[in-house]
Amino acid sequence: MPAPETTSHRLVLPADANHHGTLYAGSLLRYALETAYATASRGAGPQANLMLRRVLSLECRRSVPVGALVELRGAVLKVKQGSLVVGVVGMPLEGHTLPWMDGLLGFVQVDAAGLPVGLPAEVATADRSGFWQPLHERLDKLGTIRGATAEWIAAGW
Repeated sequence: MPAPETTSHRLVLPADANHHGTLYAGSLLRYALETAYATASRGAGPQANLMLRRVLSLECRRSVPVGALVELRGAVLKVKQGSLVVGVVGMPLEGHTLPWMDGLLGFVQVDAAGLPVGLPAEVATADRSGFWQPLHERLDKLGTIRGATAEWIAAGW
């Protein structure tokens, strides 16, 4: 089963801008999160109850001016027990060849009490080659980092 991709488009409005007239970092994060959540939700199915677990990586390479129409693509890259990681790519702006942003966002399936549980359905992941390869490689490197929850537990909380 091929992994579903999600494509979203946003018009950068003055309300999304900083004092330089370009996309504010908080708005960039909102755009990425909305695309990632839509992707994760589509991948996990209608019974999913997903919660953002962490932003593993977010890279912004270029300022985006007010009035720009941006395209973001998302795909599930990794599934593990009750969690999944979504890659998000801001497609190159007109006149440029590299994505203006990209990121990795992790989600966890939770029950009614907000506790982690298994995913309700099998989730397909994007191919490791081609378009998603750079984010797969970054995710592999980040996969060696111990999660913050384990650090808090180890500290005696």
